[in-house]
Amino acid sequence: MSLTSPADRPPTATRPAAVTAGPKRTGPARPARRRQGPLWLLTPGGLLLLVVVVVPFVLALWMSVTDLDQYTLRQWAGAPFLGLGNYVEAVASGPLLHSVWLSVAFSVLTTVLTLPLGLAAAFAAHDSFRGRGLVRSIFLIPYVLPTFVVGTVWRIALGPDGAVNTVLGSVGIDGGNWLIGDRTFWTLVLVDTWAAWPFVYLLCLAGLQSIGREVHEAVAVDGASWWQKTVYIVLPSLRGPLLLAVIIATLHHLNNFTLPFVLFGSPAPDEVNVLPIAIYSASFQTFRFGLAAAMSVASLVLVLIPLLFYLRAVRLDTGLEKGAQV
Repeated sequence: MSLTSPADRPPTATRPAAVTAGPKRTGPARPARRRQGPLWLLTPGGLLLLVVVVVPFVLALWMSVTDLDQYTLRQWAGAPFLGLGNYVEAVASGPLLHSVWLSVAFSVLTTVLTLPLGLAAAFAAHDSFRGRGLVRSIFLIPYVLPTFVVGTVWRIALGPDGAVNTVLGSVGIDGGNWLIGDRTFWTLVLVDTWAAWPFVYLLCLAGLQSIGREVHEAVAVDGASWWQKTVYIVLPSLRGPLLLAVIIATLHHLNNFTLPFVLFGSPAPDEVNVLPIAIYSASFQTFRFGLAAAMSVASLVLVLIPLLFYLRAVRLDTGLEKGAQV
């Protein structure tokens, strides 16, 4: 084998120089554009919203400024124009202010009473134990029953010879009248509380289940007591569900018509003449459709107040802003 010196070796091919890239962009990166679907897919929902919401609202506004009653109903398009006369009558001599006060007081009291009941039931049904599924099902019974059924059962139970007075009489207590007189407001609050607390229970139970197991394990390792874990870990985690429950429950109680109507009938006693019952009485008992429409518009303004807090709570505006920046 002959040895060759490095000088005698053939020259190797030189590696080609790397191709230099073109000039880099120095400006800010363009945000990725979101692909938008065809807008015609929104047509069915838009038409439904127009027919169900927009058209009735416009008709209610028109009725609220006219003298529409049983005599002018046939010529409803030519009913006399009153302007703000119905609104002035509803505030000055009508039941509007009294009904608004009753509706607000009823909604606030019922919501305040349902919060601790629903929260306590959620804590009781959260941990694993034998028969937990049965307990959770029993807790939902007041919520799944139709409101008409709840009102009918409680109307029978609270009658003069009903089950409530029978039980109270067996221990020497005179039950009295629950559906007539000064007790009617508190009767409505208690019955609605019994029917509405499972809604708060459901939201709180969902919030408790969203807390990860590792959080509970970390708290147990740190040696925190049950009270410390509840106050500093669990309740702050339930702030969102509780706020949502308060707002939705308040809206529901403000618009609750079926329960007071079934319990007390119409016209209802003055102590429970809440706004939905007052609007119903003005429409279908005295046939003052224009006055009832003005009261309905006023109730819409009342409902918008907690609705604005609801929109703030779920942060719809923040979600839209984030979606626009994607």
